[in-house]
Amino acid sequence: MQAFLEYVVTGLVQHPEVVTITPVERDGATIYELRLHPQDVGKIIGRQGMTINAIRSLLQAGSARKGLRCTLEIVEDTPPG
Repeated sequence: MQAFLEYVVTGLVQHPEVVTITPVERDGATIYELRLHPQDVGKIIGRQGMTINAIRSLLQAGSARKGLRCTLEIVEDTPPG
């Protein structure tokens, strides 16, 4: 599932070299934490969240076929201060 996410996200952003996807296990589910360039956050979210919701739907459908529970979160790292 991580390879699928990397393929989709890097195809949509202007700075694919900065994209990192980190799987985190919580309560029997895998949460993929997506970190990307600040300019690309809007592209992944899309208008009214349509792009991120579509990616999440595909991720959930694909993981359900494998008997897994997965979701996607965008992590915005804010500098301290």
